[in-house]
Amino acid sequence: MKKGSKAVSMIISSILALFSLILKELAESGVAFFQLSAVVFMLATAVFAGFPIFKKAFGALKYRIVGIDALVTIAVVGAIAIGEFWEAAAVTYLFSLGDYLESRTIEKTRSSIKALLDLAPDTVRVRRNGVEMDLGPDEVLVGDTVIVKPGEKIGVDGRVVEGSGYVNQATITGESLPVHREAEGEVFSGTILESGYLVIEARKVGDDTSFARILHMVEEAQDRKAKTQKFLESFSRWYTPAIVVSAVILFIVTRDIELALTLLVIACPGALVISAPVAIVAGIGNGAKRGFLVKGGDIMERLGKVKVVAFDKTGTLTIGVPEVQTIRSFDPGLSEDELLRLAAIGESYSEHPLAKAIIAKAGAVGLPGSTGESGTIQAPRESRIVAGMGVTFSAGGKDYLIGSRSLLAERGLRLDAGQEKVVQAEESKGRTVVLLSSAAAALGYISIADTPRPEAKAAIAALRRLGIHHVAMLTGDNPRAAAAIAGELGIDEVRSELLPEDKVAAIQSLKAAYGTVAMVGDGVNDTPALAAADLGIAMGGAGSDVAMETADVVLSSVNLTRLAYGLALSRATVRVMKQNIYFALVVAGSLLAGVLVKTVNLSFGMLVHEASVLLVILNAVRLLKFSQRSIMEQGR
Repeated sequence: MKKGSKAVSMIISSILALFSLILKELAESGVAFFQLSAVVFMLATAVFAGFPIFKKAFGALKYRIVGIDALVTIAVVGAIAIGEFWEAAAVTYLFSLGDYLESRTIEKTRSSIKALLDLAPDTVRVRRNGVEMDLGPDEVLVGDTVIVKPGEKIGVDGRVVEGSGYVNQATITGESLPVHREAEGEVFSGTILESGYLVIEARKVGDDTSFARILHMVEEAQDRKAKTQKFLESFSRWYTPAIVVSAVILFIVTRDIELALTLLVIACPGALVISAPVAIVAGIGNGAKRGFLVKGGDIMERLGKVKVVAFDKTGTLTIGVPEVQTIRSFDPGLSEDELLRLAAIGESYSEHPLAKAIIAKAGAVGLPGSTGESGTIQAPRESRIVAGMGVTFSAGGKDYLIGSRSLLAERGLRLDAGQEKVVQAEESKGRTVVLLSSAAAALGYISIADTPRPEAKAAIAALRRLGIHHVAMLTGDNPRAAAAIAGELGIDEVRSELLPEDKVAAIQSLKAAYGTVAMVGDGVNDTPALAAADLGIAMGGAGSDVAMETADVVLSSVNLTRLAYGLALSRATVRVMKQNIYFALVVAGSLLAGVLVKTVNLSFGMLVHEASVLLVILNAVRLLKFSQRSIMEQGR
C-alpha cells in the first residue's frame, strides 16, 4: 500500500473507531438503536482496519509462514465469534495504527540513505564535436568533455581542464565545507558545484564512478543482515506457531476463550523482531552520510567487537604523496641524474606512491631521455613487479633491479659496509630508501620521505578512548622509517619489511594475541591482509579498486577520523540493538504475566504492544543524531 493511501485508510479507520467508542458509551443506556449502531461500527472498524492484516496473514500462510498478522487475525475472529466486538475493533485499529506509525518512523531511519540516493545525478551536460547535449549518466564515455554550471551536480569522476569553482564534496568525503577546484584538480560524481564554472575531462563514468560505487555498497549493505537479526527472525518463525499451540492448550485447560485469544495478541513478538534491523538500518544510514560505508548489518555488529587495529603505513597512516629527498650514486661512472632516469623508467608501470615520487622527481627536473615525445616516462623492457619487494626490468640492453634490500638479497646481492652505513643514516631520519642495482652490484639509492596524515595521531588517540587495546603498523618499509612514523603517532607495535603474505601471518598472530582484528589499508598489496582480518577497512578516497572490493568497510575520504567515528557508531548501534532486545523481552514477559493473572485484556495488551514497538523504533532513530562529538562521549 502506498504512503498516501495508507494515510487515508488510517484516517477512515480512526473515524470508525471514534464513532465505535462513542456509540459504545451510549449503548450503556440500554437504548437498542445505540446498541445496534455500536455493533455495526465496531464490526466496520474491525473489517476495514483489519483487512490489510487479514490479507497479509493469508498471503503468508501460502508459504507456510505463521506470523504476527496470523496471530492477530485468529484473535480478532475469535473475539467476534464470542461477541467481544469492541475488543475486535480495538485490536485491529491499534494494530493498524501501530503499523502506520511504525512505517512513518522507519522512514526517518532511512532518511540518510534516501538523501544519498537522491544526490545521484540525473543528467550530464556533455560537449561533443562542439555541441552541448544532456545525456544520462550511463551514456557518458570516458574522455568526454563535461560542462558543469553553478548549482549543478557533477556526473562523472574526472579532471578539471578549464574554469574554477567551489565544490561541495560532502557525499564523497563527508566534509560539509566546499573545496576550491581549478585546472588539474580532481572532482567526483555526486558532488555539487556551488559556484563557478567547470569543464571536466571524464575519467570514470557510469557504475565506475566513486559515487556509484558508494550507492552500490550502501544498497547491498541493507540486504546483509546482522547475526543477531538473523537469529531473531529464525526465532520468530518457530516462536509464533508455538504461541498458537500454547493458546490452544490454555483454552483446553481453562475453557476461557478470551484468555486464550488475549495470549495470542500479547505474545506477538513485534518489538523483538524489529529491535535489531531498525537499529542496523539507522546505523548504516548515519555512517553512509558521513563517509563511513559499511557493507552489511553483520559487519556493523562485528565492528563493535574490534579489539585491535592494524594499519598499513604508506598512503594510510601517511599522506601517501612522498617526495624524493636524496639521490646518491655508488658508481663513479653513474651520475645522480642517470640514476634517477633509470629508476623512473623502472618504476613507470608501478602504482606505488614511492614509484610516483621517483617519476614526479624525474619529470620535475626534466631529465633528457626520461620521457618520450608524448611526455610520458619511457617504457622499460621485461618489467616484472615482485610483490612487496620492487621491480626487475631492462633498459638500454642492461638488466636492473629497483626496490628494497629483500629484492637484492633474492638475487644474491648485498650492500658493502660503507654503502650500508650511508643507507642506514638515511633510514634513521625516517626516510625510505629505494635501491637501484645492476645484475652485478648496487648502483645507488634514492631516499624518499612521507609524512603522517595531519589527523592520524588524533585518530589513534580516539581509537584508544573507544577501548581499542592495541594498535599495530604492518608495512613493507624498512624498520627505521617505520619506527620513526610509529613513534610520532604513538603506535604500540611495528612490523616492517613485510611481504603481502607476511602481513597475513601478522594478522593471524594479532588475532591469537588480542582477539578481533580490523586491518586498514589502501593498496593492492594490502588486499590479502584485508581479507584475512576479521574486518577489512579500505581508504576509499585514495585506495585501489581491489582493496575497496575486498574490504568490509570503505572510508569514502582519506580522513582517518572517519575510522574512529565509524567504530564509535558501530558500538552505539550494537548498544541500541541490545537495549531494544532487552526492552522487548521485558515488555513481553510483563504482558504475559498480566494475561495469566487476568489483569490484561485484549485491547490494553495490543495498546502496550504497539507502544513498545514504537519505543524500540524511536530508540533506534537516536542513532541518526550520532555525531563526531559522540566519540568523546564514548570514551568517558
